[in-house]
Parts: sequence; structure tokens; C-alpha cells
Amino acid sequence: MAGDQIGQLIYLVILAAAIGGYFIAANRRRLGQVARHGALWGLIFVGVIAGAGLWSDIRSTVMPRQAVFAEERRIEVPRAPDGHYYLTLLINGAPVRFVVDTGATDLVLTREDAERAGLDHGQLAYLEEARTANGLVRTARVRLDEVRLGPVVDENMRAVVNGGQMDTSLLGMSYLQRHSRMEFTGDTLILTR
Repeated sequence: MAGDQIGQLIYLVILAAAIGGYFIAANRRRLGQVARHGALWGLIFVGVIAGAGLWSDIRSTVMPRQAVFAEERRIEVPRAPDGHYYLTLLINGAPVRFVVDTGATDLVLTREDAERAGLDHGQLAYLEEARTANGLVRTARVRLDEVRLGPVVDENMRAVVNGGQMDTSLLGMSYLQRHSRMEFTGDTLILTR
């Protein structure tokens, strides 16, 4: 904990002790009833905290995922709670989750996703550099045998493996421009081929 956080915690403990002490002194003749009410409010508080902490897990389970309309060669993607759009593509047969990044030039894989797609990290040549929000990173150019999004299949596609730390692979413009139409409607991204 940082110094500011420790100070805030001490302040909250002192404040809670002062309020609790006053409440007990004012209600000393009904301590049993006060204890029951305190326990009830404590359980309500813990329930709210647990619900807030689990909300993202609950929401991601209930929230709709990308919808594929094969006949129309259209993909609809709802906006995630963090404001981004996420797509799952099959890269060489392996499912890889991407964040749509219109600011990225290439389709960029994390090292972990590249290995899951069958690319040997030890065989990659990190010869290029890319300027990212986290600074300069080393990158390796690769060719992907197959990139599949619903009914749409791209073969022998160029991509980049990021040699630095990255949480999620990026779906950049080199892939997005392959679609005849990309539109944002409300909270939905629609890609049409």
C-alpha cells in the first residue's frame, strides 16, 4: 500500500471507531438489538461488495458475444463494458481473442497467442521495431496459414508477433480493410465482406 492509501485507511478506521463507539454508548440498553442490526448491515455490505466484484464475470457470461450471419457474410460485435470491441478469430485453427484497434496498422499477436496458433516463439526473428503506447517493442513478421472469422477465411495472411508485453492481440487495419464495410452503430460494430 502507498503512503496515501495507508493514511486513508487509518482515517476510515478512526472514523468507524468513533461512529461505532457513539452508537454503542447511545444504545447500551439495547446491545442485543444493535448487534443484530449491525450484523444485518454487515451482511448487506459484504453482499454488495461481492456483487460489485463479480459483476464483470456475471456480465461477460450473460452479455451477448459476436454474432455471425453466414449468408450475409456479416459479423456483429457488441461493445464490451470497457468500451472496446472484442472478436474471436481462428488463427491456424486456434481461437484467439482480439481487441479491434483501428489505430494499429497490422494484425498483431501476443507471443502466447502466436504459440497457441502453432508459431514457435524460438524460431521467430524479431528484426523490426514498432512504436506503441508502451514505447518501442521488437516485432517479428509472420505469415498465417489461415485466419477465419465466421464464414470468411483468409489464407497466407501477413501478421506481426509482438516481442514485448501485451495483454490482448490487436486486430488492426490490415485485416479490417479486407471487409467491404465496417460500421459502428450504437454499441455494435458491424463487419461485412
